[in-house]
Amino acid sequence: MVSRSKTGSRAAAKKPAAKRKPTAKRRAAGKADSSSPAIIPFTHEEDLAAYRNMLMIRRFEEKAGQMYGMGLIGGFCHLYIGQEAVVTGMQMVAKEGDQIITGYRDHGHMLAAGLDPKGVMAELTGREGGLSKGKGGSMHMFSKEKHFYGGHGIVGAQVALGTGLALANSYRDNDNVSYVYFGDGASNQGQVYESFNMAELWRLPVVYVIENNQYAMGTSIDRASAQTDLSKRGASFNIPGEQIDGMDIRAVRDAGVRAADWCRAGKGPYILEMMTYRYRGHSMSDPAKYRAKEEVSKMREEHDAIEQVRARLLEGKKVSEADLKEIDKELRAIVSEAAAFAKASPEPDPSELWTDIIAPLSSEEGASA
Repeated sequence: MVSRSKTGSRAAAKKPAAKRKPTAKRRAAGKADSSSPAIIPFTHEEDLAAYRNMLMIRRFEEKAGQMYGMGLIGGFCHLYIGQEAVVTGMQMVAKEGDQIITGYRDHGHMLAAGLDPKGVMAELTGREGGLSKGKGGSMHMFSKEKHFYGGHGIVGAQVALGTGLALANSYRDNDNVSYVYFGDGASNQGQVYESFNMAELWRLPVVYVIENNQYAMGTSIDRASAQTDLSKRGASFNIPGEQIDGMDIRAVRDAGVRAADWCRAGKGPYILEMMTYRYRGHSMSDPAKYRAKEEVSKMREEHDAIEQVRARLLEGKKVSEADLKEIDKELRAIVSEAAAFAKASPEPDPSELWTDIIAPLSSEEGASA
């Protein structure tokens, strides 16, 4: 309750607001809630698969950044470099039929879902061989086959849509879970809370994965969010939440198992706040001058998700430096092949402007119309 003087004015208003301590520095990315359960170690095979899959995303995104600089990718391009452990770890939990939906930083999610790098890169360059026939570009990709429902440019739009996917799962009683990814900035959108309310009210099987990379576009979370512990955002709706070290793929996988089990048991939605960090700017046009170079360097040197797995692999002595270099060489070749495919693929025919706008009616629907 705010104290008031005898004249009714707010006494608190006479005092300047206390300067908030930067949460991002107070609890750096990669430092989750100390009450989190003990992490279950990965087997050698799991570490090797995690290393390969995360490195694939990074090499792909590095190439995408290079091609953007060459003018081969137009419009916006948001890279996932630094956040690879989040979607890779969550995909280790997903089963066939589970859906994925995310925002515009979507290339890594598509690769983690098993989509062909050639189709992803061709879409980035706006070519006919792209997953959306070159009409979606970096921010709007889709694959019904892999249950990947976008790629959405409107901030927070995917949260309501992903909740709708969970509603369909509940209606069909198919035991599938909808994984909805969004960032710390999108967590302040009103439709997010409308979705939370509906999901809990109807006990929908949806895992809300908040990828907290500390900066919404160019604004630190401390300057944009009154409550910076985003795992608590579902508290008023009785949705459980956890804050996870999103730079440790083992922690991500473990939390994903708990959340998915909760949903499949019919208990409703679950929130996972992944404490992560992006190494590049918000998009390729962002020089990221709002943060110190030392901050980025510190994250790369001390918390990098790929380097953590690499160190474990070498420590176990089941692989050598030469083995890891060979994996890197193989992945670079795959990415180079994807880039070559994209460059060789023609631009969409102008007639494609009029396709995929309205779903065609079936013969039965046409007859009854």
